[in-house]
Order: sequence, then structure tokens, then C-alpha cells
Amino acid sequence: MSWARIMAPLSGAPSDAAALIAARALAAPFEAELAAVFAPADAADLMPWMGEGFMGGVQVAALDSLKEAASEAERHARTHFAAAPYAHAQFLPLGSPVAIELAMEARLSDVVVFGADAARGRGPLVEPFQQVLMEERRPVLIARGEPSLDDTVAVAWDGGREATRSARIAAPWLAKARRVVILAAPDATPREFDPARMKTLFAQRGVTTEIEVIGKEGASSGEPGPMLLAACKSVGARMLVAGAFGHPRFQQFIFGGTTKHLMQADDGPSLFLTH
Repeated sequence: MSWARIMAPLSGAPSDAAALIAARALAAPFEAELAAVFAPADAADLMPWMGEGFMGGVQVAALDSLKEAASEAERHARTHFAAAPYAHAQFLPLGSPVAIELAMEARLSDVVVFGADAARGRGPLVEPFQQVLMEERRPVLIARGEPSLDDTVAVAWDGGREATRSARIAAPWLAKARRVVILAAPDATPREFDPARMKTLFAQRGVTTEIEVIGKEGASSGEPGPMLLAACKSVGARMLVAGAFGHPRFQQFIFGGTTKHLMQADDGPSLFLTH
């Protein structure tokens, strides 16, 4: 099991630095390619506002301003890239239409790494984050620090499709990690499942695991999000592997949900998510 290509979308914002460091840490144990993909604001997005076949002074000024901002952002992104040297890294500026080129790069990558701001709805990479995770359904790491194989990794598993897919995709990293803990909260879901099944699946892939049952009687909170974060802190996990948005997106939008709670947390582990 291995990963061959790790992708880090960049915008020229300060958060690029953390994403590049985390992406490099994921790539290094596999000697994988690190694709630093600069995703600028796309001039094509202004066309509906400008009106077909009409380019007045205001429109031209807006395009010039956008191009100037994109050039400056690329300069900053290249600076961050140069500050995180890696033998198998390349810098890839995307052209228009940016969303289509971003989708292709994500499809060709094993994991896509974002800084925490994008997952919390902040900064210029919010839409690329949503596109990669929800539309392209690519594995995403939300970086909160530099991953290390010496760290404990927690795997949230409830027997569901998203959680199982995320666990399987993360297996190459988990097989190298010092310690892996399966977190199971049977009382937090109506689904019946046996965490020993995931332990067996991991063992078949060379991953040694422990099982920690959380949310037992007397627990301080019955909500999955807080329980998972508390459990990660308890076992010392600096990365949490979990499924993303296991319920319909409209329901998640109205009620929040576990994924949103994990992404919005002020303090917590890096998140390895798939949808």
C-alpha cells in the first residue's frame, strides 16, 4: 500500500505554509510527488456580471485588478513553496477555467491537503475545498500541525459507508503510524456495528490497532462531535480519520452535524476526511 501523489492547493495566503508543510510530511514516507497547485480567482467568474459582448471601462478595470491580484497571490504562493523544499515537489499554476483544472488535479491525487481556514469557511480556498471534498469526493487532510508517523492516529468508525471508505483510503499512512486507535461510539448511532470488524480489516492490511469504545453511560456528552474530540485528546491523537457528511447535505446545513463540529473546532487534531 502506498500513496504516489499528494496535492496542496495554494492561494498565496499565509495558510499556504501550513498546508505545504503537512503535505510534505504526508508525501515523504512514500517518496510521493507533492503537487503544489496554485488556484487563483478566475476571471471567467466575472463574465456573467459583465454581460455578454460588452466590455466597458468598469469591466476592464475589474479584470485588470483581478489579474494584478492573481499575479501578486502567485508570487506569495511561490514564496511559501520555496520555504518548504522537497525533492519531489512541483509548482503548478492553474489556468482558466480554474475549477475544471482543479478537479482534474484532485482526481489524479491520492490525498488533497488544505489548511484549517478553508474548512472553517475562511479565506480564498473555501470553494476549492468544498469542490474537492463534496463534488470530487477526494480524500482531504485538514492540516492542524505537521503530521508525523510517531503520532497516535484515531479512526472514527460507525460501520457507515463514509467512515469505512475513509479508513480504507488512510490505510497506507496508518500502516506506518506508531499507534492507531479505533474510536467507536455505539450509543451515538442507531446503526448496529462491531468495531472488531474494522480491527480485522486493518490487520489484513498490516495495520495494528486498539479499540476504544466512547460515549458509554456516564459520558459528559452524547453528541458525536464533542465525544470524538474528547476521545482524541484522551488517547493523544493528533490526527483523526473520519467520514464526512454521512447524512444528507441539506440536513447537515440545517442541523450542523458531526463533520461541521469537527471542522469548526478551535482546537483539535488534523482531520483526514472523505465523503
